[in-house]
Amino acid sequence: MSTDISATPSAGVAARPAADVTPRLLGTSRRRVVLILALVAVAIFFSVADDNQLSIVNATIIAAIVTLSLNVLSGYAGQISLGIAFFMGVGAYTAAWLGGEPPASPRAPVGLGLPFWIWLPAAGIVAALLGALIGPTALRLKGFYLGIVSLALVVIGVQIFKNAAWLTGGNTGRSMLAPAFGDVSIDQQNDLFGLALTKEQQFFLLMAPILALTALFVANVMRTRAGRAFQAVRDHEVGAAIMGVNLFEAKMGAFIFSSFLAGIGGALFASYNVHMDPNNWGLTLSIEFVAAIIIGGIGSVWGSLLGAVFVFALPKILDVYSLVPATGIAGLPSGDVNTVIYGLLIIVFLLFEPAGFVGLIRRGRLLALRASERNRKGGEPAAATGADSGGDAEIERTRLTAGSDT
Repeated sequence: MSTDISATPSAGVAARPAADVTPRLLGTSRRRVVLILALVAVAIFFSVADDNQLSIVNATIIAAIVTLSLNVLSGYAGQISLGIAFFMGVGAYTAAWLGGEPPASPRAPVGLGLPFWIWLPAAGIVAALLGALIGPTALRLKGFYLGIVSLALVVIGVQIFKNAAWLTGGNTGRSMLAPAFGDVSIDQQNDLFGLALTKEQQFFLLMAPILALTALFVANVMRTRAGRAFQAVRDHEVGAAIMGVNLFEAKMGAFIFSSFLAGIGGALFASYNVHMDPNNWGLTLSIEFVAAIIIGGIGSVWGSLLGAVFVFALPKILDVYSLVPATGIAGLPSGDVNTVIYGLLIIVFLLFEPAGFVGLIRRGRLLALRASERNRKGGEPAAATGADSGGDAEIERTRLTAGSDT
């Protein structure tokens, strides 16, 4: 007589608890409700925002895509990099070459006039291929030394861009066409289902889904075996190697993935801003993205989005709405005031909350949970003490494992 053992664990093998199974990103009703509310909020904002507000949002969307790319390499894989601006430049000039206007004179930069659906993915692919070429050499180093090499990559890249005038236009720069779908270019007003849409509205409708897909893709990758390998390398390389993680493959995967997303962000940057020059891809831009992942939250998708908002949107809001005097504060120009604020915030977060804004949100949720537990138990001393100690341990664990949540 046969025995059905499909529903019972074999002897000596414990059944895996259901709680250990990683839930899907939208596997709970709460997350689905949050998604619906977010979509409604975006629709309301789109219907009432003017072009100034949409321009701030569009620039922030591009910055968020690139911040996600840096967080893949530095946040999830733990590899220090200041070279993100170089890969943005590679993506931008690839897009300009493939999608730019054919040269009207022998000295004009080259352009093939190919459509958007070709030059956008090609920009990411070329940046990823270049990352695959540079990665094996750069990733032989660790920590501070890798950061210095990536910094040198930016400096060298700017000089290459300045001298490759046939592609970049040299010091004067070059222009880039806006995305076009057939004969419809989104750099001018067009009608969609009877609605007249401005350039800013059309760019928003194009780039917001790209950001959403990018964030969803990164979040899902980090829940796969490859993503867990990235995080294992970040947390402890020796331990990861003992567990069977191929360190070189994990680092290279993160480097190539990051380069691909940076190339996409650079292509969108070039298309949105119309004109670019080699100085756009300097060290300052890389430092701004490093500030974004530190302030927002290292190793977190939401941290990337929050960091991009703070570092790239807030200064534009202050300028557009004149919230900071044009003469600056205490003799500092408004641009320098922003730089001082970023520096102070980086120091504060590194010292007191390494998980950034995401860590503050987690801490607030834990404190609210502890307060709710105390109220539910009627303020019993023993229970409150236990809850406090458990909450403190949970907060400390959250700080030490900053970035484990997406």
